Amino acid sequence: MYVKAKPLNQYPAYLRPFFWNQRRKYGSVLEPALLWARAPKLFSALALLYGAIDRKSSPIPPQLRSLITVRVSQINWCSFCVDINSATLLKRGSGIEKLEALENWQDSALFDEKERAALEYAEVITRSNLKVDDELINKVKQYFTDDALVDLTALIAFQNMSSKFNSALGVEPQGFCVKSNSCGGKL
Repeated sequence: MYVKAKPLNQYPAYLRPFFWNQRRKYGSVLEPALLWARAPKLFSALALLYGAIDRKSSPIPPQLRSLITVRVSQINWCSFCVDINSATLLKRGSGIEKLEALENWQDSALFDEKERAALEYAEVITRSNLKVDDELINKVKQYFTDDALVDLTALIAFQNMSSKFNSALGVEPQGFCVKSNSCGGKL
């Protein structure tokens, strides 16, 4: 990691509930949270934004949200994000076969048409040399309402920001997928 986290007691007291919640949910405080928290106002805004994007009432099903976050993380070389999002994907009911096929989803029969449209959309947004066009929007709109398309786009944009931040700062995996013993130690 290129930037080190400060000791927990050096962060503002109003951030401690976020850290407590992460410890409760993941068993430890997330390294990226400690880095974002070096700018406490940014971290607070980021936490609220993430909560709004990954809410239970999202029109994007939880398993699909996780598929997208893993794929965007793979493209952006974020090993921390692949780790934590893979563990979440498996916890949300996806099989290990689907996770293992995700990098080459175009060649796998494991993904349905809705997932394929969302993954293609995520890849086009993520890859700087590609552009979303009318044909792709029409394909995605076969499966997503306008409101859901906004949610989907926000999720992809957020994951791009998060994974690029973590990758640029060299955040290492924290072993979430391996700890759950469901990634076969591949991360």
